[in-house]
Amino acid sequence: MTSLRTEVDQAVAVLTGADVPSPRADALLLAAHAIGADRSEIERRMVLGGGVEPDELRRLRALVAERAARVPLQHLTGTAPFRRLELQVGPGVFVPRPETEAVVDLALQGLVGPGGTDGTSTPTVVDLCTGSGALALAVADEVPGAHVTAVEVSELALAWAARNIEVTGLAVDLVAADATTPAAGVPELAGLVGRVDLVVSNPPYIPAGMVPLEPEVAEHDPAVALYGGSEDGLAIPLAVAATAAALLRPGGLLVMEHADSQGQTLPRALAATGEWVDVVDHPDLSGRPRATVARRAP
Repeated sequence: MTSLRTEVDQAVAVLTGADVPSPRADALLLAAHAIGADRSEIERRMVLGGGVEPDELRRLRALVAERAARVPLQHLTGTAPFRRLELQVGPGVFVPRPETEAVVDLALQGLVGPGGTDGTSTPTVVDLCTGSGALALAVADEVPGAHVTAVEVSELALAWAARNIEVTGLAVDLVAADATTPAAGVPELAGLVGRVDLVVSNPPYIPAGMVPLEPEVAEHDPAVALYGGSEDGLAIPLAVAATAAALLRPGGLLVMEHADSQGQTLPRALAATGEWVDVVDHPDLSGRPRATVARRAP
């Protein structure tokens, strides 16, 4: 029987040679997936000198080869951690990133801060461009009783979001619609116009013609979830913000993720519309500009 430690060390070497950003962590997670154990169990078996069964070995080596070809780790394991959730992901849906978790923090702060709900009423929340459902589900998970609606235009992403809603058992209404379409023209959203407390969004925002450096993003994330529709990448985010402005009550909150190059341009563009006040940009945990928070003007 092949040594598990030897096999994991070999996987680390292969992934390092392929310039995978986190080779050891990925090797351990792939081993866990191939063997059907969690990462801590894999590390325990390595310490104790455990081995790998032949069928497990074949699965692990096949997974390592795909990861070395820069297939996203989450596509290989079928899951992506997000906040307190484990979301199902795969081809056709944007894989949620750790930095997007900061959007949830800002949203939660806004719900209980000045201008938020009174702490006893149940907030109404809409996630525009929901993708896998990450933001909507995180809010539903961490704000019990919230009325959460998730909006997505891609049929493939809708299928993943529906699966995650089912698997988590969280109360989220899923709407098939273009988030840049005026809300009054979408039957499922028309009744929410002017009544929403919080809109969260991670819209497509990469400037046109700019190809992401990471093969996992450029070759596997769907283009509809990436590109912002203009040279500055703000055409779609601003159209989504206009939908948000129609949905929100006066004083309602918008939290929108953006590219780190848009930390000044997005807030400035939002303020210029006259629909927003208290427009402030916020960094992620690495200090890079990540999300803009704005309140709907009275």
